[in-house]
Amino acid sequence: MSRFWTLLSHLHSASGPVLMLLYPLYASAITMESPSREDDEQWLAYWIIYSFLTLSEMLLQSILEWIPIWYTVKLLTVGWLVLPQFRGAAYVYEKFVREHVRKYIGHHSSNGINVKGKSRFVKFTTPKDGEQEAY
Repeated sequence: MSRFWTLLSHLHSASGPVLMLLYPLYASAITMESPSREDDEQWLAYWIIYSFLTLSEMLLQSILEWIPIWYTVKLLTVGWLVLPQFRGAAYVYEKFVREHVRKYIGHHSSNGINVKGKSRFVKFTTPKDGEQEAY
């Protein structure tokens, strides 16, 4: 029976990186090659939410280590965010995050890019008119 629990604990530990990183990385790479915009939104939303979750977890680590089921709750939550049947990441972004992002970056132009308030980083990373990106 102890071998079963050892195997179960190893599977539980390995499922986190697979569910939280490997599958989303694979799905994001596939999405980059697809013409659909819907799956782009799902995976961009996932990475935004996952980054926020990871940063929050780092800040609250001393509190979360006292909650014995935290890792399991996190796995279930990330599973809901990741699985395409639920499209949880797109839902959370649409319902909770989008308004905060829009308040932060200001009003958008018709193509969805904030032309007047672009940060220096965005200006630095986007090619100027007439320039081609090297791939």
